[in-house]
Amino acid sequence: MLTLAKAKYYSNLIHRNKNDPKFLFSTVASLTQQGTPSSSSTHSADDFMQFFSKKIEVIRKEIKDNASQLQLGSINTDTMVYTADTALQNSFSRFEEITLEELLQRVNGIKQTTCLLDPLPGKLIKELFVLLGPSVLNIINLSLSSGTVPLAFKKAVIHPLLKRPNVDPDLMVNYRPVSHLPFISKILEKIVAEQLNERLASNNLCETFQSGFRANHSTETALAKMTNDLLLTMDSDASSMLLLLDLSAAFDTVDHNILLERIKTRIGMSDLALSWFNSYLTDRMQCVSHNNVTSDYVKVTCGVPQGSVLGPALFSIYMLPLGDIIRKYGVSFHCYADDTQLYMPLKLTNTPDCSQLEACLNEIKQWMSANFLQLNAKKTEMLIIGPARHRTLFNNTTLTFDNQTIKQGDTVKNLGVIFDPTLSFEAHIKSVTKTAFFHLRNIAKIRSTLSTKDAEIIIHAFVTSRLDYCNVLFSGLPMSSIKRLQLVQNAAARLLTRTRKIDHITPVLAHLHWLPVHLRCDFKVLLLTYKILHGVAPSYLAGCIVPYVTARNLRSKDSGLLVIPKAQKKSAGYRAFSVRAPVLWNALPVTVRDATSVEAFKSHLKTHLHTLAFK
Repeated sequence: MLTLAKAKYYSNLIHRNKNDPKFLFSTVASLTQQGTPSSSSTHSADDFMQFFSKKIEVIRKEIKDNASQLQLGSINTDTMVYTADTALQNSFSRFEEITLEELLQRVNGIKQTTCLLDPLPGKLIKELFVLLGPSVLNIINLSLSSGTVPLAFKKAVIHPLLKRPNVDPDLMVNYRPVSHLPFISKILEKIVAEQLNERLASNNLCETFQSGFRANHSTETALAKMTNDLLLTMDSDASSMLLLLDLSAAFDTVDHNILLERIKTRIGMSDLALSWFNSYLTDRMQCVSHNNVTSDYVKVTCGVPQGSVLGPALFSIYMLPLGDIIRKYGVSFHCYADDTQLYMPLKLTNTPDCSQLEACLNEIKQWMSANFLQLNAKKTEMLIIGPARHRTLFNNTTLTFDNQTIKQGDTVKNLGVIFDPTLSFEAHIKSVTKTAFFHLRNIAKIRSTLSTKDAEIIIHAFVTSRLDYCNVLFSGLPMSSIKRLQLVQNAAARLLTRTRKIDHITPVLAHLHWLPVHLRCDFKVLLLTYKILHGVAPSYLAGCIVPYVTARNLRSKDSGLLVIPKAQKKSAGYRAFSVRAPVLWNALPVTVRDATSVEAFKSHLKTHLHTLAFK
């Protein structure tokens, strides 16, 4: 009876939180008695508050000192825009008020989090919102119409969280501040963010190569574009230099005056809309909660709240001029929030000329210093990517930047994916395999207390999510590389169904309707191709595929085929998204290609690939 009661209890927990990976991780950790890294008890909440505040003060002081050395102290940061800002067709003077029905929709779509400043738990607020809705609507519409944010909405509670589980919890430098805001303030921010994003999209004001916190954009689309360019360069028998820039506490050092000026000039906000943002950024307060003790409140003079809904959008606006600087030097780049990747082809000479990239980096450093952003040259990473036969020509290639010499590494971790010099992703696959088997061993310890349905949810959260992360990059890899990932999926299927090792796994995968790993990779490529063709993918991927147009009136005119670019079949070019996608797409039946919606396409595609896999 005790075992059944325990299984039922955890089953209910898993089903209620199946879309919350963080909760699932902590639940499995408690079940396997691993324990989670505890926060330090040797430091008080006031100690953390002083540490976080002092850290930002030190960074801003270093930036000011660096700016004075570069003679940037008298430069108006708003004039450091490298493309002329054309006058916007219409200014955005006020936010539109919403109705009660629209408010209910926004509340239903918000995660039910609870802050110490909330008078009621977030879950209870959502359950009682039918009664609370009219009062909350009145507060929100008054804020939008008056251009003022209530003081209670401008307070945040910071919870120190360890950056990694294996670091020393007694060192405060190993903690990052995570802001928790009142539930109703998040509703207000969500409504403002929707209208702001609509403004940015309708006037094409977003940075094209910024994929952070934008609809239809992700780390996977960003890496697909970047990897495609690097593979095509390798296919042309050339090498590339990849540079990953590191910013120190970027969200916390944003200057409010510069941000407001950028909202006014680059976005076209005016009157009440601009007043609302001014009110949102001023008079902000924050405290630290640690070990059930709260510190004194401290005034926030810079930065955007990292736990807020508006924070990422405001940071993207703040960084808009950066793309203009990089484009001026003809260097390819991509951004995801504060992560910036630069890459450019290298000529096959004994002494590669990197002066253009160094000049670009120096100007980026100057602009960031003028905008109170600290570019950390010590943590900036470099990798030379190219054919193995050319790598000896670049063994001694280095970059000199900010009095630091940046040396090339063997691998770099870019948005969660480990890149190697030949883009074989061997190191990344090894890391994924190791982590996945670790979680499978832990799940095996509690498998007897879980039902098949609950175990499948846990396996998808811990293992399948890792196999599928950015797997668009693995399409076309040799089967010897994919085989290791397939072994992980096979082990997960055996654990779920309690199949013996000596039994064949193919019928088990077919019964579970799990596509083999190599087809899961192709599925992601085809799904992204469908989204590109139907305008629900990032614009920077649109140029990767070209519809096939016949010169004459042939039967294949309306078949929906794509042009397959020429590439050396045995080289990296065949793995490039712009080559791989048309090859896979043209092999699809017409009934699959002609699906009228994304969901219909996914359904038809899964059926088609399932038939191929288990025919």
